Amino acid sequence: MTEAAPELSAAVQRRFDAHIHKTLATLRADGSPRISGQEASFRDGELWLGMMPDSRKAQDLLRDPRLALHSATVDPDMAGGDAKLSGQATEITDQETFDWFVGQEREEKGEEPPQPFHLFRVEVDEIVLTTLGGDPPDHLVIETWSERRGTTRVERR
Repeated sequence: MTEAAPELSAAVQRRFDAHIHKTLATLRADGSPRISGQEASFRDGELWLGMMPDSRKAQDLLRDPRLALHSATVDPDMAGGDAKLSGQATEITDQETFDWFVGQEREEKGEEPPQPFHLFRVEVDEIVLTTLGGDPPDHLVIETWSERRGTTRVERR
């Protein structure tokens, strides 16, 4: 993702990094959607999710790894845009990678995350950045990257 669409990837990551809380969509056992609050970390070009032990969203991802994540729009003027991504989560079970992640969190936040927790690395399939275009803003600009279609840009009025 970052290599195939570096500018779009950087803009999407900035939107996700702008606020702590994101909105995570997972699938329940019956296939219906579940929306949950979630924090997310970008480390070494990859997306990481930590979750409380046996939380519903962790159980969802262990059963069906598909997810969507939204940057949570807080600005009605959408300054900088609104970001979304989708992909598949893989639980990290090897201790070396888990310890590396905990060390990264300690360096950034000055403390370790509460343990125990589930750690997931997300293989991102698609990213979307929606911004307002025009002066004054009068239309949506939707930039998308996916492995299948590459990068596209659509303007909607």
